[in-house]
Amino acid sequence: MEDDAPVIYGLEFQIHIIDFDDENNIINKNVLLHQAGEIWHISASPSDKGVLATCYNKTPDSRVLACAAVWRMPEELESVGHESPDDSASTTQTLELLCQLGSAAPGNVACVTWEPMGDGKKVISLADNHILLWDLQESSNQAVLAGSASLEGKGQLRFTSGRWSPHHNCTQVATANDTTLRGWDTRSMSQIYCIENAHGQLVRDLDFNPNKQYYLASCGDDCKVKFWDTRNVTEPVRTLEEHSHWVWSVRYNHSHDQLVLTGSSDSRVILSNMVSISSEPFGHLVDDDDVSDQEEHHAEEKSKEPLQDNVIATYEEHEDSVYAVDWSSADPWLFASLSYDGRLVINRVPRALKYHILL
Repeated sequence: MEDDAPVIYGLEFQIHIIDFDDENNIINKNVLLHQAGEIWHISASPSDKGVLATCYNKTPDSRVLACAAVWRMPEELESVGHESPDDSASTTQTLELLCQLGSAAPGNVACVTWEPMGDGKKVISLADNHILLWDLQESSNQAVLAGSASLEGKGQLRFTSGRWSPHHNCTQVATANDTTLRGWDTRSMSQIYCIENAHGQLVRDLDFNPNKQYYLASCGDDCKVKFWDTRNVTEPVRTLEEHSHWVWSVRYNHSHDQLVLTGSSDSRVILSNMVSISSEPFGHLVDDDDVSDQEEHHAEEKSKEPLQDNVIATYEEHEDSVYAVDWSSADPWLFASLSYDGRLVINRVPRALKYHILL
């Protein structure tokens, strides 16, 4: 969330690009018009910071359809942070449509997830009970359907969320529908694991551990956050029950996988330390440059003992349901949360807690 890592979020028919200058504690904002419809989901390309995908509603013939498209921001906004807050607040520009996702298959699109590695030319969209693999052509101005699969069973099965794994050469995607989690192989578009009744109620979100290839986190309307080892899905390896209402979002820290963020309809953001199931269960997470000799010696003594899972902090700046949380890609100690009333809050892992708990 510095100059090279802006926050992007949607507000009805607009996309707000928030650039946070951490050194001076200044926020710059640019507004892009999203004239296609009301936005429900945004996902940024991992390889091109000027490209993003949106899921949005449109109402042809008095019918509400959930669609998806890939867009490019104006070139001058790809390097935000050059305007003052007052000037940027009044800047409104329009996104350039690159291509639509979904014209080849009917259904309401719930989310779009990008291949986490590579050239940013592959995306997955989840539309009703269909999982669709798209190949974005040169300049991303055309999307070709490269593969698909469908949920089969009784009732109206619909995907609610999905996440592309950064492991296994990016050949696996996890999805949620109702209370079930599923894994898919993108090479054959076949199911590779299934966790039925993963939650007692609807699963809202999921995320892969960036450092442990088989570990997956999920959250849902049962107020719980669960951690899974996809090699043995009979029961979760850990369960968090700190929220008092639906849990909408869960995110692993990109660098330090024991740090887990969750956002809930109880208006709270909770930062948890899931060190026992992390890639570094004996601690020592702080950057070497930030550690003194005394602290390093103390860390060596403590490293002989496994650390305990705990809640690091609870943030209550929001007054409404928190629908999204995410970590900065530029600073591992910085994160943002977004609530239903449009409030965006940027927080930092407390410095004292960083040294006291993580060492």
